[in-house]
Amino acid sequence: MEKEEVVLLDFWASPFGMRARIALAVKGINYEHKEEDLSNKSGLLLKTNPVLKQIPVLIHNGKPVCESLIVVQYIDEVWPHRSPLLPLDPYQRATARFWADFVEKKICSLESRKIWAAKGEEHEAAKKEFIESLKLLEGELGNKAYFGGENLGYVDVVLVPMYSWFYAYEKCGNFSFETECPKLVAWARRCLEQESVSKSLPDQEKIYEYALQLKKRFGFE
Repeated sequence: MEKEEVVLLDFWASPFGMRARIALAVKGINYEHKEEDLSNKSGLLLKTNPVLKQIPVLIHNGKPVCESLIVVQYIDEVWPHRSPLLPLDPYQRATARFWADFVEKKICSLESRKIWAAKGEEHEAAKKEFIESLKLLEGELGNKAYFGGENLGYVDVVLVPMYSWFYAYEKCGNFSFETECPKLVAWARRCLEQESVSKSLPDQEKIYEYALQLKKRFGFE
């Protein structure tokens, strides 16, 4: 069997890139990690993702796969026998995809970024909607260890990268995740007990410093 070539174009602070990192780690896939400078994107990034020009891009044997949700699904389909992420049952798969889409639209949205970027009413409205969305996720989690049941699954991989940004959201939003969403914080800490997650997520304080740099750069202070 010929050696597989796996390359990930990524950016350290991106929750979208973190998803790909976790999925590859869960599957035990060796890959070459290429850090991108998003203010000066590489020729390889522009060539492999000419439509959106965004990370992450997974390049598998020379073929690029773009958009983090699709990248994670691709990783799961190409290496199906190593710790499957999506359930086999079609209904459960559909449910997992629904909640992943919910995370994408409600938790990782531009609106939620207003918590650390905006001020006044706009800031408060974004914070309120963000917390309401997290509470809905807590309801879906219920008493399960992970969204995928007993094992880390697709929705867990999609959502847990946002935990690395929680501290920045708390500091800029003046609220406590522990108070508002204790179940979700306990779930995130459970996820971090897995090496595939802990090694893929950057330090929360480092992310907060990066968020402050962004605020300054874009005049949000």
